[in-house]
Amino acid sequence: MRIAVIGTGYVGLVSGACLADFGFQVTCIDTNADLVAALNRGESIFYEPGLAEILQRNIAAQRLAFSTNMAAIIAEADSILLAVGTPSRDKSGEADMYYINTAIEQLVPHCKQGVVIAIKSTVLVGTNAALREKIAVLRPDLDFSLASNPEFLREGQAVADFTAPDRVVIGVKAGDNRAHEVLVQIYAPLASRNIPIIITTPENAEMIKYAANAFLALKLTFINQVADLCEKLGGNIDEVAKAIGLDKRIGSAFLQAGPGFGGSCFPKDTLAFAATGNKAGAPQKLVENLIEINHERRQQTAHRIIAAADAAQTKLVAVFGCAFKADTDDIRESPAIDVIAALLEKGLTVRLHDPQAMKAAQALFPAVQCCDSPYEAAKGAGVSVIMTEWDIYRHLDFQQLRQAMEGDVLLDMRNLYSLEEMAVRGVKYYSVGRPPVAGS
Repeated sequence: MRIAVIGTGYVGLVSGACLADFGFQVTCIDTNADLVAALNRGESIFYEPGLAEILQRNIAAQRLAFSTNMAAIIAEADSILLAVGTPSRDKSGEADMYYINTAIEQLVPHCKQGVVIAIKSTVLVGTNAALREKIAVLRPDLDFSLASNPEFLREGQAVADFTAPDRVVIGVKAGDNRAHEVLVQIYAPLASRNIPIIITTPENAEMIKYAANAFLALKLTFINQVADLCEKLGGNIDEVAKAIGLDKRIGSAFLQAGPGFGGSCFPKDTLAFAATGNKAGAPQKLVENLIEINHERRQQTAHRIIAAADAAQTKLVAVFGCAFKADTDDIRESPAIDVIAALLEKGLTVRLHDPQAMKAAQALFPAVQCCDSPYEAAKGAGVSVIMTEWDIYRHLDFQQLRQAMEGDVLLDMRNLYSLEEMAVRGVKYYSVGRPPVAGS
């Protein structure tokens, strides 16, 4: 089977590379010639653990290629995966279908008869039905199938999520046996390992993606609110979260208190889900509230750091991490970015370290001093702040850190260290939802 993938972002590139690793002949299409050339050389265009090796292996095996020639590739494709962006359109938060519609308009004239098109992008509920009508108008002669196949990839773990997912969701119109058979064939390597393949309607598949992300965002927001209560009442959010997470009805995932959620999915998808509910006359009040709470969380984090700097009588703050999570170079909607902006606005000097994302942050904040190590970032700082849960920050040399800093305050917004350990580390340690520690 020849598979064409439209788009080489996180979803398109990871999907294409992993499908090639399954043994399919895959070509990923993008309009950027320089990007395509780099990918054909086996160079990953973003940081994602394990991806570069898969790219290079499958390019060498001639199962994976990249092209700007949409017409030629689409004409030979048996199946097409659509993986283009669906950003928030405006203040309403509704997802913008411009890139989806544009891609359909560009590829449909070149499709061969019997093609199966699967939408992997996160799209508004009803998009599959609307596109089916659009394709019929564009190519009345075309015999085609259209399916929904939403992705559930986490940045930093995208390769593992594609090759060992919790489930695969396939939305097909009733009676479309061809789409059903082709997509089941594509995911047969996963089904053979007893990974559930959920066959449902396109509308359900579209809803599943939004509902799943909204629920995960809700868990994160809930545990952050409980963390605030723990701080007021002398509790420890780690112990609370562990205990409630052991309840099988709840589960431990996404119960890690922190500075709020970010990235390319949760902020965008919760906005779109809320907008969808309002448009349909079924407001999603929980989701609307969590969006506002998450925004406030970032401001609260910034105010907390500013207050610590004022108390320490320092104008220099070291920030450890600016990616929205560990194991990615993505700073989109990162809480750390909002925090850095607030610190700079208050006239504080920020020295930054991040293993992968400093280049992107430097483009946003030329005034920020980017450093090669957390200890260089901490040099002369009165306050240091852990904003991203990179492993390097889980194993800091506290003697070296204290020697570098002028002050002795460490704010850990990811709760990477136990209170017992920090009691002997020689810093004043403040974390999320736990009592402060005056280390000796």
